[in-house]
Amino acid sequence: MRMAELAMGVVMGVFSLYLMWKSAELPIGWITGEGPGGGAWPFWLATGMLLCCIAIVIRWARRMTPQSRSEEVYMDSRAFKLFLLNAGALAAMIGLFHIVGAYGAIPAFLIFYLRFLGGHSWRLTGTFAAVTPVVTFLFFEIALQKTLPKGFTDPWFEPIFAFFY
Repeated sequence: MRMAELAMGVVMGVFSLYLMWKSAELPIGWITGEGPGGGAWPFWLATGMLLCCIAIVIRWARRMTPQSRSEEVYMDSRAFKLFLLNAGALAAMIGLFHIVGAYGAIPAFLIFYLRFLGGHSWRLTGTFAAVTPVVTFLFFEIALQKTLPKGFTDPWFEPIFAFFY
């Protein structure tokens, strides 16, 4: 587990730098009359991801996490199963984007992840699964005026857009 933590911190950090570089090909500042440039959101998300990767490597070097103190070289069978479950859940969520859209796929992923993998209460799970798509909609569709995939639920959003525009 010790090397897995370091490897993921470094690999994701390099990926973050690549995303920052690619997103900076578009404007990352504020465009008068339009809002944030096309590269702003990915650039700042990648910057946040890079900071988290740096924190992972620092915590690894200081042996602050159970994984960094582990004697396992890479992954035990339990960690590998959790990795496969997480990767499968993310792949399913991405696949659902084209069918039920972002506002159906995100709550489905949160329900699976929080309740079944995390063991959290239905109250917490339901709250996050209900609030997250609403906040995401208001942020992307209304504030940034960037549409997310809606799948077959697209007609359900027409009354909302009629209200705001």
